[in-house]
Amino acid sequence: MTTLEADGVDTVIGTVVNPAGLTHAKTVPVGRAAAFADPGLGASPVWHGFAIDRAGIAFSQGISVVGDERIRIDLDALRVIGDGLAWAPGSFFDQDGAPVLSCARGTLTRIESRLAEAGLQALVGHEIEFLLVDPEGNRLPGNLWAQYGLAGVLEYEAFVREVTTAASRAGVGVEQFHPEYGVNQFEISLTPTSPVAAADQLILARIIISRVARKHGMRVSLSPVPFAGSVGSGAHQHFSLLRGGTPLFSASTGAQGMSAEGQSALGGVVSGLPEAQSILCGSIVSGLRMQPGNWAGAYACWGTENREAAVRFLRGGPGNPHGANVEVKVVDPSANPYFATAAILGLALDGIERDAPLPPETTVDPGTLSQAERDAAGTVALSTDQAQGFTALDGSQRMRAILGDPAVNVLVAVRRYEHETYSHLDPEQLTDKFRMAWSV
Repeated sequence: MTTLEADGVDTVIGTVVNPAGLTHAKTVPVGRAAAFADPGLGASPVWHGFAIDRAGIAFSQGISVVGDERIRIDLDALRVIGDGLAWAPGSFFDQDGAPVLSCARGTLTRIESRLAEAGLQALVGHEIEFLLVDPEGNRLPGNLWAQYGLAGVLEYEAFVREVTTAASRAGVGVEQFHPEYGVNQFEISLTPTSPVAAADQLILARIIISRVARKHGMRVSLSPVPFAGSVGSGAHQHFSLLRGGTPLFSASTGAQGMSAEGQSALGGVVSGLPEAQSILCGSIVSGLRMQPGNWAGAYACWGTENREAAVRFLRGGPGNPHGANVEVKVVDPSANPYFATAAILGLALDGIERDAPLPPETTVDPGTLSQAERDAAGTVALSTDQAQGFTALDGSQRMRAILGDPAVNVLVAVRRYEHETYSHLDPEQLTDKFRMAWSV
C-alpha cells in the first residue's frame, strides 16, 4: 500500500452492486486495503435483497438475516480517484473463501470464463445516459437546451471538462460525451474492454460523474424515466465476439457479413430477450420507458442501424473502427450491469452452442408494421408489465442454466418486492419516488 500512500490516498472505497441495481459501499483506511481484499469485510446476505425504496428487504430464498458473507475487493482493478480516495470493485464470498453464487460480479466472471473455455473472447462497451438535477432531485433550468445542442455543453462546460479530466486520470476510457435528447440529459460512451472490466469501468464512471456533479451543486439521476412523460435514460450495451482473433460479426458471408456463429449468437440474444427482460430493464419504473418511439427497443427484433429494434447491429468499417458489434438497447440504468452483461453474453453463447437461427432482419421501424407483419417475422413487443417480466425470468430454464438458480432467485425477489409494494402508484408517483433511487 506504499504506492497508494505516495499518491496521497488515505481511504479505499469498495463497491458492490446488488440485484436491484443499487450500488453499496464500504471504506477502509488505506492501510487496511489488503485486508479488504483478503479475507474481506463482513456483509449480511440481506445485501442481495435491499430494495430501491431504501427501506425494504426482499426476504426470500438466499436473502436472510442468518449467515455472513465477505466482500473482497479486487486490488488489480483498484483506481485512484483523487482527493485522498481510491476505489476498487468487490465481489461476495463465503467465510471459507468460496464465491457466493448470487454475486453479480462473480456471475459475470463465470460467464467470461465459459466464453474463454469455448474459445471465445468478448468485448463490451457501455453507454451512460443520465440527467442532471438539483440536490433535491428537482429539474434544473433548461431554456437554452436543444437536442444534442452546443448550448448544453457550454452551459455545463466546467462540469463536462472536469468529468473528462477526472475520468482520464482514473483510467476510464471515454469515447464521447455529449448532450442528449432530454433537457439536461447527457450521454457518455465508454471504451470497449473485457466483460468484467467493462462493468467495473461503468461503475467507476458513475462515481466520477456523481462526484463532479456534487462539486457543482448538482446531482445525477440514473432513473430509466426521471420524470413522468419525459425522455427516458438507457444504459445500452455493445458487445462483439472473436474466436482466435477473428470477429464473428464481420468479414464473413452471412447476414450483414456475420459468420454462422455470429448469426447464432445474435439469434440467441434476440430469442432470449423476453426471458431476460427483467434483468435488463426490470424495475418498477422501466416499463414507462419501454414504449415505441423512445429508441428503447420496444420490440424483440434486430436490424442494422435500427434504433427502434431491441437489438441494433452496427457494421464495421471506416466509420466504426472498433468493428462490427451488437447493441442491446433495452438495458436501462436500473439494471445491475454485471448481471445484464452476464445475461446478454450468456444468451449469445447459448445461441452458438445450440445453433440458434437468426430471425429475419427488421429493416424498418417495427412500430410501423402491422401486427400480421410482426407475427410473420416472429417479432414480439416486449412487455411493459413488470410482473410479466419477472414471472418469465422465474420460469426460464434457459436463464437459470446461464446464471444459476441463486442469481435468478435474488433477481426475481427484488423485482417482485417492488411490484407487490408499489404497482398501485401512477407514473408520476413512481417517477417522483424513484428518481434518485439508483443515484450514487
